[in-house]
Amino acid sequence: MAYTISDIRNLALVGHVAAGKTLLAEALLYHAGATRAMGELARGTTVCDSDPLERELQHSTDTAVCHFEWQGRRVNLIDTPGYSELLGRSQAALAAVETAAIVVDATAGIGIATRRMSEAAVQRGLDRIIIVNKIDQPGVDLPQLVAQLQQTFGPECLPINLPANQGKLVVDCFFSREGPATDFSSVEQAHRNIVEQVIEIDADLLERYLGGDESISAEQLHDPFERALREGHLVPVCFTSATSGAGIEELLGLIARLLPSPLEANPPVFVKGELPQVEPVAIVPEPGRHALAHVFKVTIDTYQGRVSVLRVHQGTLKPGMQLFVGDQRKPFKVSHLFQLQGAALQEITTAAPGDLCALTKVDELHIDAVVHDSHDEDHHHLKSPEPVAAMQGIAIAAARHGDEQKIADALHKLMSEDPSLRLEHVPSLNETVLYGRGELHLRVALERMKRQYNVALQTRPPSVPYRETVLKSAEGHHLHKKQTGGAGQYGEVYLRIEPLPRGGGFEFVDAVRGGTIPQQYIPAVEKGVRQVLQTGAVAGFPIQDVRVVVYDGKTHPVDSKEVAFITAGRKAFLDAISNAQPIVLEPIVHLSITAPTTALGGIAGDLSSIRARINAQTVQPDGQAVISVQVPLAELKDYAHRLKALTAGEGIYTTEFSHYEPALPRLQQELVNAYSRRSKEAAES
Repeated sequence: MAYTISDIRNLALVGHVAAGKTLLAEALLYHAGATRAMGELARGTTVCDSDPLERELQHSTDTAVCHFEWQGRRVNLIDTPGYSELLGRSQAALAAVETAAIVVDATAGIGIATRRMSEAAVQRGLDRIIIVNKIDQPGVDLPQLVAQLQQTFGPECLPINLPANQGKLVVDCFFSREGPATDFSSVEQAHRNIVEQVIEIDADLLERYLGGDESISAEQLHDPFERALREGHLVPVCFTSATSGAGIEELLGLIARLLPSPLEANPPVFVKGELPQVEPVAIVPEPGRHALAHVFKVTIDTYQGRVSVLRVHQGTLKPGMQLFVGDQRKPFKVSHLFQLQGAALQEITTAAPGDLCALTKVDELHIDAVVHDSHDEDHHHLKSPEPVAAMQGIAIAAARHGDEQKIADALHKLMSEDPSLRLEHVPSLNETVLYGRGELHLRVALERMKRQYNVALQTRPPSVPYRETVLKSAEGHHLHKKQTGGAGQYGEVYLRIEPLPRGGGFEFVDAVRGGTIPQQYIPAVEKGVRQVLQTGAVAGFPIQDVRVVVYDGKTHPVDSKEVAFITAGRKAFLDAISNAQPIVLEPIVHLSITAPTTALGGIAGDLSSIRARINAQTVQPDGQAVISVQVPLAELKDYAHRLKALTAGEGIYTTEFSHYEPALPRLQQELVNAYSRRSKEAAES
């Protein structure tokens, strides 16, 4: 079907897990004639859940793009995951659409992801509609649900159609002034509510209506209706059952006749420049201008390689053209251009503003990358909200020797698909930690590594990066003398250690006078000291905040050599530490918690049990509170689970290193004893 920009409708199905988004997409595709039969979750035959893991879970773990035509309109639909831990991928899809279709399960009500995705849509300036699904299920209380929607999202949430005959059919309330009896309210009342809400932003229509003229037609309401959607003054509520098909054709009609095209919605916010100096730039959805598009999804396909899904904002993409990525000087050539129907790629010859398309095997592309065909668009970026915080970590290592590079490649590919994953290597622990939004997020990532990339991993909770230091100054001495019949070893070192303020690091001072230790051996002494710095002295953790002053020593004209002074320096340092009141330090982090105000009591009580110090607490207008806390990192090993339980899954947190403090005496003794046991076992073996 040939179509223009004004014929395009882009929307994302968002909402809580199990709201029925994937089956709703199936119903829309089927009723629009894009598929011959509706897929089933249990049989793994849906268009949008094509990944084996999704079929096993019977829930989406990634976004999926599909399309259909209805009443002369081209509709691009994005199905998104509903798990709160996977919302990073869902939020990336919002940048590609004009409308967020918030799907609510009529039997379960408003979920966590429902609220978060609605807030994300508002931040993006998107139009919103609410789709109440599963209306034909027994025991649903739709009037109560509508009241909850209005209480949660505002009184602008108004039914635009109504269920009838116990949810077996749905009746239009916008284009029709009257209709049959409905399960609650009436067509006349719902129509009046919509009209009165819409005309509030149109002075001429409002004056007519207040003057008693109620003959305002749907055509006359179209422009103010679009404006009300753009400004968030109206959030239409419609009703469906994806399984029975009730309300599906009414929803298709609403999409085609009332939802905005790329020309009618709020334009995406692009900026030019690099932080902190950026300025807004206008992007015009006209096919004849310079081409500009952005990547909102990346997947690694076994056969197609890297598949990058783009939203075209300006100009036209065609095979054979040269495109630049960001401010790169070297372009890449578009060899093929595709549209998507779930996992299926269908080759196309052009993509205009508003279109969603895909490119394959372009390694330079990543999520949020901006591609363009002219250097006039260098340094253009799509303004994005703060990324979703990675809260929970797991330490990973190769299960098979020699797989390290294979694992590194797999992790790189995973993180290019999902920017909310974060990888961190801790040199002092020689430990690699993968961070994600939660346990499920990490499980999905690790399962994909196993299935798709055939790599086996060992996993365990991340280690706590404890440190050692000293509390007072002390002297240390060691004479290393070794004679085995041939060339001997001789080196003697006197040194002094002094504590530095927290964060002072390490200082090495050469205070030798008179050449008692020749200059060529001073680096060897420092090397021996640094060996202890890395391995620790009392508990096996790196030593910090200490100054070492080497002030005297002795040499032998024949037997002194570098290895002797390395040993002497190391053992003199250990001798000094033993007399300098060594202690173990534990890391303290800044913890910032965002949660509903109703959960503050439980959170505060839990924080008091983990040695946390609350620094500040701020209540926001949206019913959320931000709590700023300092807490030992060791106490946060299972905090994601506890916060989830305390806030019904609505709480999130971020951490940032603050400083080190002395660990509790009991903990210090446990760590010292454990190190002693390990050292003894190593010596015996």
